[in-house]
Amino acid sequence: MGVMVIFDFDRTIIESDSDNWVVTQLGASSLFDLLRPSLPWNSLMDRVMTELHLKGKSIDNIANSLKEMFLDPHIVSAIKSAYSLGCDLRVVSDANLFFIETILKHHGIFECFTEIYTNPSFVDEEGKLRIMSFHNSISPHGCALCPPNMCKGKIIEKIISPVNAEGRKNIIYLGDGKGDYCPSLKLCKEDYVMPRDKYPLSVLISDNTDLVKATVHRWSNGEEIERILSELISGRDQANNNSQSLSGECKLEALPVSSEEGF
Repeated sequence: MGVMVIFDFDRTIIESDSDNWVVTQLGASSLFDLLRPSLPWNSLMDRVMTELHLKGKSIDNIANSLKEMFLDPHIVSAIKSAYSLGCDLRVVSDANLFFIETILKHHGIFECFTEIYTNPSFVDEEGKLRIMSFHNSISPHGCALCPPNMCKGKIIEKIISPVNAEGRKNIIYLGDGKGDYCPSLKLCKEDYVMPRDKYPLSVLISDNTDLVKATVHRWSNGEEIERILSELISGRDQANNNSQSLSGECKLEALPVSSEEGF
Protein backbone atom coordinates (compact mmCIF):
# COMPACT_ATOMS: atom_id res chain seq x y z
CA MET A 1 0.00 0.00 0.00
CA GLY A 2 1.48 3.32 -1.09
CA VAL A 3 1.10 6.90 0.09
CA MET A 4 -0.39 9.78 -1.85
CA VAL A 5 0.29 13.32 -0.62
CA ILE A 6 -2.08 15.97 -1.99
CA PHE A 7 -1.15 19.62 -1.57
CA ASP A 8 -3.16 22.77 -1.90
CA PHE A 9 -0.92 25.51 -3.33
CA ASP A 10 -1.68 29.04 -2.12
CA ARG A 11 -0.92 29.47 1.60
CA THR A 12 0.13 25.82 1.76
CA ILE A 13 3.08 25.12 -0.54
CA ILE A 14 3.70 28.85 -0.88
CA GLU A 15 3.23 31.24 2.02
CA SER A 16 0.72 33.63 0.44
CA ASP A 17 -1.83 33.89 -2.38
CA SER A 18 -0.31 33.89 -5.88
CA ASP A 19 -3.16 35.84 -7.51
CA ASN A 20 -2.98 38.65 -4.97
CA TRP A 21 0.81 38.67 -5.18
CA VAL A 22 0.91 39.18 -8.95
CA VAL A 23 -1.83 41.82 -8.86
CA THR A 24 0.06 43.78 -6.19
CA GLN A 25 3.54 43.37 -7.62
CA LEU A 26 2.51 44.47 -11.11
CA GLY A 27 0.55 47.50 -9.93
CA ALA A 28 -2.96 46.30 -10.74
CA SER A 29 -4.53 46.56 -7.27
CA SER A 30 -6.77 49.53 -8.11
CA LEU A 31 -8.11 47.87 -11.25
CA PHE A 32 -8.61 44.61 -9.37
CA ASP A 33 -10.59 46.34 -6.60
CA LEU A 34 -12.69 48.21 -9.16
CA LEU A 35 -13.68 45.06 -11.06
CA ARG A 36 -13.96 42.69 -8.09
CA PRO A 37 -17.68 43.30 -7.34
CA SER A 38 -18.76 42.62 -10.92
CA LEU A 39 -16.76 39.57 -12.01
CA PRO A 40 -16.24 35.97 -10.80
CA TRP A 41 -12.70 35.41 -9.56
CA ASN A 42 -11.22 33.65 -12.58
CA SER A 43 -12.90 36.02 -15.03
CA LEU A 44 -11.49 38.86 -12.94
CA MET A 45 -7.97 37.47 -13.07
CA ASP A 46 -8.28 36.88 -16.81
CA ARG A 47 -9.37 40.50 -17.30
CA VAL A 48 -6.56 41.83 -15.12
CA MET A 49 -4.00 39.83 -17.14
CA THR A 50 -5.41 41.37 -20.34
CA GLU A 51 -5.17 44.89 -18.90
CA LEU A 52 -1.61 44.28 -17.74
CA HIS A 53 -0.70 43.15 -21.25
CA LEU A 54 -2.20 46.31 -22.71
CA LYS A 55 -0.07 48.34 -20.30
CA GLY A 56 3.10 46.65 -21.54
CA LYS A 57 3.53 43.98 -18.87
CA SER A 58 4.91 40.84 -20.50
CA ILE A 59 4.58 37.18 -19.59
CA ASP A 60 8.18 37.40 -18.36
CA ASN A 61 7.18 40.19 -15.98
CA ILE A 62 4.50 37.94 -14.55
CA ALA A 63 6.86 34.96 -14.28
CA ASN A 64 9.58 37.03 -12.61
CA SER A 65 7.15 38.34 -10.02
CA LEU A 66 6.07 34.77 -9.22
CA LYS A 67 9.68 33.68 -8.77
CA GLU A 68 10.04 36.24 -6.00
CA MET A 69 7.37 34.59 -3.84
CA PHE A 70 8.57 32.93 -0.65
CA LEU A 71 8.63 29.15 -0.54
CA ASP A 72 9.87 27.75 2.75
CA PRO A 73 12.98 25.55 2.24
CA HIS A 74 11.51 23.04 4.69
CA ILE A 75 8.61 22.48 2.30
CA VAL A 76 10.95 22.07 -0.67
CA SER A 77 12.92 19.53 1.34
CA ALA A 78 9.80 17.62 2.39
CA ILE A 79 8.52 17.43 -1.19
CA LYS A 80 11.85 16.25 -2.59
CA SER A 81 12.27 13.62 0.13
CA ALA A 82 8.76 12.23 -0.25
CA TYR A 83 9.20 12.05 -4.02
CA SER A 84 12.59 10.35 -3.82
CA LEU A 85 11.09 7.65 -1.61
CA GLY A 86 8.24 6.84 -3.99
CA CYS A 87 5.27 8.82 -2.71
CA ASP A 88 2.66 9.89 -5.26
CA LEU A 89 2.49 13.70 -5.00
CA ARG A 90 -0.35 15.80 -6.45
CA VAL A 91 -1.43 19.44 -6.38
CA VAL A 92 -5.12 20.39 -6.16
CA SER A 93 -5.41 24.16 -6.24
CA ASP A 94 -7.73 27.02 -7.12
CA ALA A 95 -4.77 29.03 -8.44
CA ASN A 96 -3.89 28.48 -12.12
CA LEU A 97 -1.51 26.28 -14.07
CA PHE A 98 0.91 28.98 -15.24
CA PHE A 99 1.40 30.38 -11.73
CA ILE A 100 1.88 26.94 -10.17
CA GLU A 101 4.21 25.58 -12.88
CA THR A 102 6.35 28.72 -12.83
CA ILE A 103 6.91 28.57 -9.08
CA LEU A 104 7.44 24.80 -8.86
CA LYS A 105 9.93 24.83 -11.75
CA HIS A 106 11.79 27.79 -10.25
CA HIS A 107 12.34 25.81 -7.04
CA GLY A 108 13.22 22.56 -8.81
CA ILE A 109 10.23 20.53 -7.62
CA PHE A 110 7.87 20.53 -10.61
CA GLU A 111 8.94 17.01 -11.65
CA CYS A 112 8.10 15.69 -8.18
CA PHE A 113 4.37 15.89 -8.90
CA THR A 114 2.42 13.25 -10.78
CA GLU A 115 -0.36 15.67 -11.72
CA ILE A 116 -1.60 19.20 -11.08
CA TYR A 117 -5.35 19.85 -10.91
CA THR A 118 -6.06 23.56 -11.19
CA ASN A 119 -7.67 26.26 -13.29
CA PRO A 120 -6.28 26.05 -16.84
CA SER A 121 -4.24 28.92 -18.25
CA PHE A 122 -2.26 29.56 -21.41
CA VAL A 123 -0.36 32.28 -23.24
CA ASP A 124 -2.26 33.29 -26.37
CA GLU A 125 -0.86 34.36 -29.75
CA GLU A 126 -0.62 37.97 -28.58
CA GLY A 127 1.44 37.02 -25.53
CA LYS A 128 -1.41 37.51 -23.03
CA LEU A 129 -1.90 35.12 -20.15
CA ARG A 130 -5.44 33.74 -20.28
CA ILE A 131 -6.99 32.18 -17.19
CA MET A 132 -10.03 29.88 -17.31
CA SER A 133 -12.11 27.95 -14.77
CA PHE A 134 -11.69 24.26 -13.94
CA HIS A 135 -15.46 23.78 -13.85
CA ASN A 136 -17.66 26.02 -15.98
CA SER A 137 -21.32 26.98 -16.29
CA ILE A 138 -21.84 24.44 -19.08
CA SER A 139 -21.00 21.57 -16.74
CA PRO A 140 -21.45 22.88 -13.16
CA HIS A 141 -20.17 20.69 -10.35
CA GLY A 142 -23.30 21.15 -8.19
CA CYS A 143 -21.49 21.27 -4.84
CA ALA A 144 -22.85 23.78 -2.33
CA LEU A 145 -19.62 23.77 -0.30
CA CYS A 146 -17.29 24.92 -3.09
CA PRO A 147 -16.89 27.99 -5.34
CA PRO A 148 -18.53 27.70 -8.78
CA ASN A 149 -15.25 27.31 -10.67
CA MET A 150 -13.84 24.37 -8.71
CA CYS A 151 -15.00 21.58 -6.42
CA LYS A 152 -11.92 19.97 -4.95
CA GLY A 153 -14.08 17.21 -3.51
CA LYS A 154 -15.07 16.09 -7.02
CA ILE A 155 -11.40 16.14 -8.00
CA ILE A 156 -10.44 14.00 -5.00
CA GLU A 157 -13.15 11.48 -5.89
CA LYS A 158 -11.73 11.21 -9.41
CA ILE A 159 -8.22 10.77 -8.03
CA ILE A 160 -9.25 8.13 -5.51
CA SER A 161 -11.39 6.01 -7.84
CA PRO A 162 -8.66 4.67 -10.22
CA VAL A 163 -6.14 4.56 -7.39
CA ASN A 164 -8.46 2.33 -5.37
CA ALA A 165 -8.90 0.06 -8.38
CA GLU A 166 -5.13 -0.41 -8.52
CA GLY A 167 -4.79 -0.79 -4.76
CA ARG A 168 -5.70 1.55 -1.93
CA LYS A 169 -3.25 4.31 -1.14
CA ASN A 170 -3.25 6.16 2.15
CA ILE A 171 -3.86 9.83 1.49
CA ILE A 172 -2.37 12.84 3.28
CA TYR A 173 -4.16 16.06 2.34
CA LEU A 174 -2.71 19.49 3.13
CA GLY A 175 -4.66 22.74 2.81
CA ASP A 176 -5.79 25.92 4.47
CA GLY A 177 -8.96 27.38 2.96
CA LYS A 178 -12.70 26.84 2.81
CA GLY A 179 -12.30 25.10 -0.53
CA ASP A 180 -10.19 22.40 1.16
CA TYR A 181 -13.04 21.37 3.46
CA CYS A 182 -15.04 19.45 0.83
CA PRO A 183 -12.10 17.21 -0.17
CA SER A 184 -11.35 16.60 3.51
CA LEU A 185 -14.81 15.04 3.82
CA LYS A 186 -13.93 12.53 1.07
CA LEU A 187 -11.09 10.99 3.10
CA CYS A 188 -11.48 7.84 5.16
CA LYS A 189 -10.28 6.90 8.62
CA GLU A 190 -6.99 5.51 7.27
CA ASP A 191 -6.14 8.93 5.80
CA TYR A 192 -4.82 12.17 7.23
CA VAL A 193 -5.80 15.78 6.75
CA MET A 194 -3.32 18.54 7.61
CA PRO A 195 -5.07 21.92 7.95
CA ARG A 196 -3.14 25.13 8.49
CA ASP A 197 -3.82 26.12 12.09
CA LYS A 198 -6.20 29.06 12.64
CA TYR A 199 -7.12 29.20 8.94
CA PRO A 200 -10.64 28.48 7.56
CA LEU A 201 -10.12 24.75 6.96
CA SER A 202 -8.95 24.22 10.53
CA VAL A 203 -11.95 26.13 11.89
CA LEU A 204 -14.41 24.19 9.73
CA ILE A 205 -12.93 20.87 10.85
CA SER A 206 -13.17 21.94 14.50
CA ASP A 207 -16.80 22.91 14.00
CA ASN A 208 -17.67 19.63 12.24
CA THR A 209 -15.56 16.97 13.92
CA ASP A 210 -18.16 14.23 13.41
CA LEU A 211 -18.06 14.68 9.63
CA VAL A 212 -14.29 14.35 9.15
CA LYS A 213 -13.18 10.72 9.28
CA ALA A 214 -9.46 11.29 8.59
CA THR A 215 -7.01 11.90 11.42
CA VAL A 216 -6.25 15.61 11.79
CA HIS A 217 -2.76 17.10 12.20
CA ARG A 218 -2.52 20.89 12.27
CA TRP A 219 0.52 22.88 11.14
CA SER A 220 1.61 26.52 11.27
CA ASN A 221 4.78 26.68 9.15
CA GLY A 222 7.04 24.80 6.75
CA GLU A 223 9.12 23.23 9.47
CA GLU A 224 6.01 21.67 11.00
CA ILE A 225 4.87 20.40 7.59
CA GLU A 226 8.23 18.71 7.12
CA ARG A 227 8.18 17.12 10.57
CA ILE A 228 4.57 15.94 10.44
CA LEU A 229 4.90 14.48 6.94
CA SER A 230 8.02 12.64 8.05
CA GLU A 231 6.17 11.15 11.01
CA LEU A 232 3.07 10.19 9.06
CA ILE A 233 4.79 8.67 6.05
CA SER A 234 7.27 6.71 8.14
CA GLY A 235 4.54 5.59 10.53
CA ARG A 236 5.76 7.63 13.49
CA ASP A 237 2.32 9.15 14.15
CA GLN A 238 3.10 10.52 17.58
CA ALA A 239 -0.39 11.88 18.15
CA ASN A 240 -1.91 8.43 17.80
CA ASN A 241 1.01 6.28 19.01
CA ASN A 242 0.76 4.32 15.78
CA SER A 243 3.93 2.37 15.12
CA GLN A 244 2.78 0.83 11.84
CA SER A 245 4.17 2.41 8.69
CA LEU A 246 1.70 3.84 6.18
CA SER A 247 3.68 2.37 3.33
CA GLY A 248 6.41 -0.09 2.63
CA GLU A 249 6.90 1.61 -0.74
CA CYS A 250 7.14 5.17 0.55
CA LYS A 251 8.86 5.41 3.90
CA LEU A 252 10.85 8.38 5.12
CA GLU A 253 13.50 6.95 7.40
CA ALA A 254 15.39 10.22 7.66
CA LEU A 255 13.90 13.39 6.23
CA PRO A 256 16.69 15.96 5.75
CA VAL A 257 16.19 19.46 7.10
CA SER A 258 17.44 22.15 4.77
CA SER A 259 18.73 25.52 5.85
CA GLU A 260 17.13 28.03 5.33
CA GLU A 261 -7.49 32.36 3.57
CA GLY A 262 -7.78 30.83 0.57
CA PHE A 263 -8.97 27.90 -1.53
